[in-house]
Amino acid sequence: MFPRPAAHRRLATAAVTLGLLCSLDTGAWAGSQSPAESHGRARVTRVPSAAGTGTALSGYAIQSTARVSDSPSAVSSPGYPTTGWYPAGPRSTVLAALLADGVYADPFYSTNQQKIPKADFQVPWWYRSDFTVADTGQRTYLDFSGVISAADVYVNGKQVAGTADVTGAYTHHELDVTPLVRAGTNTVAFRIRPNEPNKNLTMGWIDWLQPPPDQNMGIVRDVLVRRGGPVALRDAHVMTALDVPSLASADLTVKARARNDSDTAVTAEVTGSVGGTTFTKAVPLAAHETKTVTFTPADTPGLHLDSPRVWWPAGMGGQPLYDLYLTASVSGTVSDTAHQSFGIRDVQAPLNSDGARQYRINGRRLLVKGGGWSPDEFLRWDGTYVEDRLKYALDLGLNTIRLEGHIEPDEFFDLADRYGILTLPGWECCDKWEGQVNGSGESGDTWTDADYPVAKASMAAEAARLRDHPSVISFLIGSDFAPDATIEKNYLDALKAADWQTPVVAAASDKSSPQLGSSGMKMTGPYDWVPPGYWYAKREGGATGFNSETSAGPDIPTLDTLHRMMTPDELDTLWKNPGVKQYHRSPSSVFGTLKIYDNALTGRYGAPTGLTDYVRKAQLAQYEAVRAQFEAYQRGATDASKPATGVVYWMFNSGWTSLHWQLMDRYLDQGGAYFGAKKANEPLHVQYSYDDRSVVVVGNRHAAASGLTVRATLFNPDGTQKYDRTVTGVSVNGDGARSTVLTLPSSVSGLATTYLVRLTLTDSSGKEVSRNVYWLSTRPDTLDWDNTDWYHTPTTSYADLKGLASMARAPVSATASTVSSDGTSTTTVTLRATGDGKTPSLLTDVHLVDAAGKPVLPVRWSDNEVSLWPGESVTLTATYRTADLHGSAPRVRVSGWNTAQQTVPAR
Repeated sequence: MFPRPAAHRRLATAAVTLGLLCSLDTGAWAGSQSPAESHGRARVTRVPSAAGTGTALSGYAIQSTARVSDSPSAVSSPGYPTTGWYPAGPRSTVLAALLADGVYADPFYSTNQQKIPKADFQVPWWYRSDFTVADTGQRTYLDFSGVISAADVYVNGKQVAGTADVTGAYTHHELDVTPLVRAGTNTVAFRIRPNEPNKNLTMGWIDWLQPPPDQNMGIVRDVLVRRGGPVALRDAHVMTALDVPSLASADLTVKARARNDSDTAVTAEVTGSVGGTTFTKAVPLAAHETKTVTFTPADTPGLHLDSPRVWWPAGMGGQPLYDLYLTASVSGTVSDTAHQSFGIRDVQAPLNSDGARQYRINGRRLLVKGGGWSPDEFLRWDGTYVEDRLKYALDLGLNTIRLEGHIEPDEFFDLADRYGILTLPGWECCDKWEGQVNGSGESGDTWTDADYPVAKASMAAEAARLRDHPSVISFLIGSDFAPDATIEKNYLDALKAADWQTPVVAAASDKSSPQLGSSGMKMTGPYDWVPPGYWYAKREGGATGFNSETSAGPDIPTLDTLHRMMTPDELDTLWKNPGVKQYHRSPSSVFGTLKIYDNALTGRYGAPTGLTDYVRKAQLAQYEAVRAQFEAYQRGATDASKPATGVVYWMFNSGWTSLHWQLMDRYLDQGGAYFGAKKANEPLHVQYSYDDRSVVVVGNRHAAASGLTVRATLFNPDGTQKYDRTVTGVSVNGDGARSTVLTLPSSVSGLATTYLVRLTLTDSSGKEVSRNVYWLSTRPDTLDWDNTDWYHTPTTSYADLKGLASMARAPVSATASTVSSDGTSTTTVTLRATGDGKTPSLLTDVHLVDAAGKPVLPVRWSDNEVSLWPGESVTLTATYRTADLHGSAPRVRVSGWNTAQQTVPAR
């Protein structure tokens, strides 16, 4: 069992440096408690009386029902003592609260999570919170979703809902508790039922990470106390119709439901405004009647907009937002208000002639370049941490985030709207959500009659929540499998009732459903290591069609992070024993070890000689693998036959300290995977093709470019030049267009088995705008296509890159300086290759560190992991929050494949 209060207080002292992992470099987790709130006392929420307000409960006291013998009526009554209960934030799973209170050691380190007893979470838990109101003149409602998995709900000693009604993580509930609320202190209590993702329509972790022992049971979204008069305004939203392709006008339709909650007939005056246009309508309502109120351009000419401010994805235009404000008044007194932000944009996603889904935004074709999103494993919400990751997505040149289940709170989509990051939310695979249609061997119970209305209500609630966010461009109602006819109809009926306007997709895999037809997507992997050349084949996971989740699997973090997540013995095993099950990879038997990846690392680069050597080889391997994946898809986006239409890197990030499926690690540190993606997706990019040796320029920005010069040079590892060619007068259109500039020869006299290719792209003024360095072999990787399985294609012989080990040391000098303003610091670093020989410094990494040598994170580099030939120099910039230095002076740590590590001041 979990420790008693005295014991857990002792543990809290020992765990002060852990602090729920609250002191990750990104700041404290939302929902953590101050010292005054320990010992089971949650903050009392003061609820204003003003009509139209919605106030989130500020936190809870929680306790296992195994340790509470009092009746629900007593527990949910004001004044009930909660001595020895645990404090929890306003959005908190049970385990998140216990971690915050220091009950358990850091679950992200070693195998600590295995030591947390699962039995503690196989009984219901109480969540109890007090709120105060000054008067009872207004109506009062509890408004919430995010209960995992189900709850009985009590207010002031009376049950107001049961688990039969409050079930499912995504269902939305509004409980009118007006008769129970008193002036002064009121109590709401939830008795939360344990979660089992294979049995409940909630959230699970599939094979992403070791699942939390509590299975995320708790309340993970805000519980609002809403106040209002006799008429409530609900479901306010705006439907937009943009004229495409002219973008010259847009029509808006405003809708909301006016609900009379009183026992007498009233007339509500509903007034609103959008973009300077105001409108009003009288709405007579019988007692307890609800009517939909609609304003259209036909009755409100101002809702026809000329020259509307159009919302675009990042890199394609701006992200302007409009605001809808509504007020319902009765007899001149405000009864309720509503506000909704929205954007004006048009999304289409037809199937192309090859049957692949092709997205178009405001009439422009879009190659979806995305990543799969993971929340924190314990579903702890930290807006700053989420914003940092979304900024990383922009830094990487990605335009889309896919959310397979784990659909984040409203603030996530607000941020995506603001930054212009497209989102693809949908239901998850491999548990109850697809239990009715799963293939053989998949988990997830078959649905019962009770599951259908829960699924439909979940779809209705998420549709209403997401529909006005311009960043949301689809909903994937299936993931690995498409729904059957009954489930699909329920989902589509719910979407239609919610006025859903963007495309609905049957599945993220190559499946069909009766009404929607083909998904136009593929889920052919890989999920484990494949060589860079794999991505250029127009088959399986290669660069054709829309691949909804795919990558070369493992992404080994930096040494800094590895030391934060594993013991010395575990780190020793990591590089020595490929066949050993790695706890920080996956609970899956398929992905439990790093054997496929490690065999490739040894076969291509040579056996690692130690942990440091293993990690440096891993960064090279991950850089080339991730770069090739994105480069192949963007090169193929304009192919006449079987074009690439979308690729989602699996995954963008991990919810814990992981050894696979992440472009950055849990602490937001960056290595080869990150900078390989950043290089591939730069605005104007020169790249090499593994399949036909062509050199291609890709225009990822909207504007065309001309007067460009491309130079391709081949070197042996010792720096001896073996081939050089320059092509001038190169031009390329924008929006993902490409120009093939030249083809490298199939053989070059004197070229070593392992060799380097340096590509440079300069603009008309001679400024270098893209540099791309490849390490290649005259001996190619050989793929065994006939034995492809669902997660990879075997490699029967490896490219020989062992010649890189013979590269001489290449010294690099570094100077750095820092300027700070308004809480942001920028460190400028100049690197210069100072060697007097020919050997370049390959993949030179720069890390911003504090006085103790700890990485300063998050940080956004202009470029990194650069390769320099003797006499060359480059200037890089790093931008970060000054506060993340924690008072330390910044320093810069420089290292590379064949460059000795050094650290220099950056004052």
